[in-house]
Amino acid sequence: MKIVIFWHRRDLRQHDNAGLAAALRSGLPVVPLFIYDREILDLLPSRKDARVTFIYDQVERLGGLTARAGGTFLAYYGRPTEVFAQLTQRYEVAAVYTNEDYEPYAAERDAAIAEVLRGRGTEFHAFKDQVIFAKDELLGKSGKPSKVFGAYSKAWLNALRDEQLEPHPSRELVRAENLTPLPDAPARPTLAEMGFERCEQFVPAAELPTATLVENYHNTRDQPGLVNSSTRRSVHLRFGTLSVRELMRQARELNPKLLGELIWRDYFMMLLWHFPFTASESYDPRLRQVPYRNNEDEFQAWCEGRTGYPLVDAGMRELNQTGYMPNRARIAAAGFLVKHLLIDWRWGDRYFADKLLDYDMANNVGNWQWMAGTGAVAAPWFRVYSPQNQLEAYDPQLVYVKKWVPEFGTTRYVKPMVDHKFARQRAIDTFRAAYRAAGE
Repeated sequence: MKIVIFWHRRDLRQHDNAGLAAALRSGLPVVPLFIYDREILDLLPSRKDARVTFIYDQVERLGGLTARAGGTFLAYYGRPTEVFAQLTQRYEVAAVYTNEDYEPYAAERDAAIAEVLRGRGTEFHAFKDQVIFAKDELLGKSGKPSKVFGAYSKAWLNALRDEQLEPHPSRELVRAENLTPLPDAPARPTLAEMGFERCEQFVPAAELPTATLVENYHNTRDQPGLVNSSTRRSVHLRFGTLSVRELMRQARELNPKLLGELIWRDYFMMLLWHFPFTASESYDPRLRQVPYRNNEDEFQAWCEGRTGYPLVDAGMRELNQTGYMPNRARIAAAGFLVKHLLIDWRWGDRYFADKLLDYDMANNVGNWQWMAGTGAVAAPWFRVYSPQNQLEAYDPQLVYVKKWVPEFGTTRYVKPMVDHKFARQRAIDTFRAAYRAAGE
């Protein structure tokens, strides 16, 4: 019997899933699949990772839903090319359907797998699902995405049509006649069998935020002391347990600021797709040789929230304990690391990659390079935020700071590790020298 495989990746949901809907309409029985990719998981610094636990729980949830609908949900722990070699030997796979992924590793992986499948007579189909406009849909005159977000956002809004935010009827198509049970299917691996320990951290429900929260988003998003300062749905967008179309429909109706932030998400994904080298290198060639200090002791103090700047310390401590960090604290912490301590933005990017529950390469790289002044779209290199001014503007009552830095205001709190005025001038001088050395 010929089957179609639908490969879940960043789309751990049955509802409003573009690739899954296409597979279920193919006319052949569909077998959903998830691969715990060792190329990614083996690089994790700890075998106790809340993101792996979250993914595992979602895969098991989908497995249960598929079984109740009359099908089999496969899961393997391995390398994707090896897994598909096994599957195409074991079953007559007519086609593999999936949704596009724009990260550099994903692009290389998908190209390699498509080639392997072609050699076995199996088609490979990838669909746009995690963004509204992808790849080459919104390009500037240069043939690349605009390096001015305002121009990209305007083009995005002008090109948007109602039907682009309409949900795909994938959940309605998950029924027995479109699925098939595989009695000989191997059991899905457990966390323990993959060498991981269970680690749970709080994640809001995978549902739309309340209308009140969205309506007030522009007023609250930079107030870290508020319990509901943001939607907290970034984890669900990252792993696809919530459809971006759902949230964009709500944002378009209730809050243009939130819609704008979601457009930034599309934008950073397209920048990474067109400039994959920026995952590990500054976009601006003039700033690839900045003589960063890269002091390891100072970096460790930053990681642990011991800088003497309370908004930075509060953000880092919340990150370490919960895997989450509010927007304004991320800005303060990132700016402090790169400009005040003159530590390479890639050190911060890697630390966030290890700690953030909602870690997304495109957003993380895009925002770190923006803060460092090195990106395709960037804050001016000479902009150095004052952590104290940030604190006074966004946590004036010290609600957030007192929650995460209870010793603040006592003799137990560390003194600032560097003077702002001195650090600001040092950063400006260092970046200016890098420009001059590059011949600018």
